[in-house]
Amino acid sequence: MAEPILTELKKLTDIATDMDLAVDLRKDAIKSMGRIGTHEALLALLDLVASEKLNPGERKLALKQAEGLIR
Repeated sequence: MAEPILTELKKLTDIATDMDLAVDLRKDAIKSMGRIGTHEALLALLDLVASEKLNPGERKLALKQAEGLIR
């Protein structure tokens, strides 16, 4: 996988799990991860689904984005 995409996924994951940021910003990061559409993005989204740091709504959004990549 190209290094820039992995770097972008890392940044988006950091944003999605930063509880000091606004919920809308974290949700936008999760949606952006879904738009990347790679296997690595799928794995990162599944990590978010399993993360107890996120609230249930954010975890559900991450699952929805992961499901979109599977289809």
